[in-house]
Amino acid sequence: MRIAFLVMAHKDPEQIERLVTRLNHPDFDFYIHLDKKIDIGNFAYLQQHKRVFFTLTRIHVSWASFSFTTAIYKCMEEILTSPEKYDFIDVLSGQDYPIKPTNEIHKYFSAHQGRNFISFEKEGSDWWQHAIGRVSNYHFINYKFPGRYRLQAVVNAVMPKRKFPLPYILYGGPRASWFTMSHDCAAYVVKFMNDHPKLRRFCNFTWGSDEFLFQTIIMNSDYAGTVLNDVINYIDWSGGGANPKILTVKDFESLQTSDKLFARKFDIKVDSEILDLLDRQV
Repeated sequence: MRIAFLVMAHKDPEQIERLVTRLNHPDFDFYIHLDKKIDIGNFAYLQQHKRVFFTLTRIHVSWASFSFTTAIYKCMEEILTSPEKYDFIDVLSGQDYPIKPTNEIHKYFSAHQGRNFISFEKEGSDWWQHAIGRVSNYHFINYKFPGRYRLQAVVNAVMPKRKFPLPYILYGGPRASWFTMSHDCAAYVVKFMNDHPKLRRFCNFTWGSDEFLFQTIIMNSDYAGTVLNDVINYIDWSGGGANPKILTVKDFESLQTSDKLFARKFDIKVDSEILDLLDRQV
């Protein structure tokens, strides 16, 4: 049973090094997507670690834009065409960290081969009450031209609401960006994206598509019955706002008693001691 961890990174190579060191296992490989706007030089030394690779795919990512979703599925496509056959592709950020022993993580996935671990809420939930605007309004966050947000406001004032271009029920949620897909499910998603250029064009004008697009594709497919919802990632949204809380030593007890495998987000420039505590625990 082999897993490819796709690490979406844009800063702090030391923290990413801690992540891959802590997850070191002969069946785990690490593919790092480094945002194209970042100098790779500061990260190059990570390739000295066994089973660490940089993706050839490098995309200039803008937060909450379709560029992030594109980077993920293009990197998955690259992993799927590699000589190594993986049972799972697990997507992590550079600010994720395991909160269970590596052997326990390996054992868990070995016992659930063919399953998909994806967080979602169904269209109509409380989250979707405000998130539907990500789909129904025009968003120009994927573009970089002066006055784009003024133009966005004008367009949304005069144009009718947009409709998702497929006859699908929408699925997504605040924990949905970080997931684990089986090999076959990942291949299905990549092929679906490549086969639907109209969907890609539509998503160029959405906001935060990483939190709903893959989830909607999967939950409207034959893979829906293989999904285990929100079972492996600990994320604390109690701080409010558009980003989850940065976890510190104050959160150690909650992390210690959690049944999740991974948690986010951590920042070694804010609090590195929490990672030391987690390492000692396991």
